[in-house]
Amino acid sequence: MKTNPSSVRRGLLAGGNWIIDQVKIIDVYPEPEKLGNILSQSPGTGGGPYNVLIDLAKSGVSFPLYGAGFVGKDALGEQILADCRRHKIDTHALTPTNKAPTSFTDVMTERATGRRTFFHARGANALWDGSDLNFKKCKARIFHLAYLLLLDSLDLPDEKFGTKAARLLSEAQAAGMKTSVDVVSEDSGRFARVVTPALKFTDYCILNEFEAGKTTGFKLREADGKLDTVALRHAAGALLQQGVRELVVIHFPEGAFARNRRGEDIWQSALKLPAKFIAGTAGAGDAFCAGVLLGLHEGWDLKRCLLTGVCLAAASLSDPTCTAGVKSLATSLALAKKFGFQPKLEPGE
Repeated sequence: MKTNPSSVRRGLLAGGNWIIDQVKIIDVYPEPEKLGNILSQSPGTGGGPYNVLIDLAKSGVSFPLYGAGFVGKDALGEQILADCRRHKIDTHALTPTNKAPTSFTDVMTERATGRRTFFHARGANALWDGSDLNFKKCKARIFHLAYLLLLDSLDLPDEKFGTKAARLLSEAQAAGMKTSVDVVSEDSGRFARVVTPALKFTDYCILNEFEAGKTTGFKLREADGKLDTVALRHAAGALLQQGVRELVVIHFPEGAFARNRRGEDIWQSALKLPAKFIAGTAGAGDAFCAGVLLGLHEGWDLKRCLLTGVCLAAASLSDPTCTAGVKSLATSLALAKKFGFQPKLEPGE
């Protein structure tokens, strides 16, 4: 009997953006030519692959973790590589290059609100196109690619597949991997051109409500800011219609929603955290993504996947950097018992 390739695979390969964040806590985001005070600064991880892999490593997963992408041949690049080695993340496909410096982001976080503003230098990430990856040689079960719209070489058009990212995802699937994508929250009109082609070669699409709305054209919040759960369900359905093969997961501050190809809908409220617990929101989306991917890798039911996601996201909120707040999986899950949940989400009609 022929063996399903994915059944003998194990582990998560994450490729894309590798960034060092400089998280600055500020008193206020100033108007042009006005002053804002930096109250504190701390370096941290940044970029989907880096954050997801570190969160999984700190959660204590038993399966292998692999990183892929470019860093510069500089101090920040070595910092990333050393951090990965310390967390037992395989870096054979995480390549130093002398063609560009390591990417970095200045993250301005308002102390009172946790709102963030990003000043980003693309650096070496702009050069990576994934052509150095050998999906048949790597035995990971899932390939997670992040972030579409922030990977210049992979966002380029491809005559056959639509984009270079879509081609790369198709190669991963052909080798027997499940594929997962995430998108950067860019306020632009590029979503249809860059994101949509990749969806046909995506098994798990994990986005926030802004990104899901921009990709599908649905407005997912009402004029007063309230989440429109009816539009949310329509957006998830549209993403499946656009080609996502198995699962769409949309996360938002109030919680998360998942719809699979069988038409099952799962809702999960976020944890009810006290304001003093939240030190910053940077990295919460990637922490949620890590929790969901953990569950998908292990074959958990969707409800458990979403619960794990919101618990890891809550843990991430306890520190202004993206991953320093995440501890063991048991510690993250214990936050649900400690704080409880926000009001139950109403699915709408």
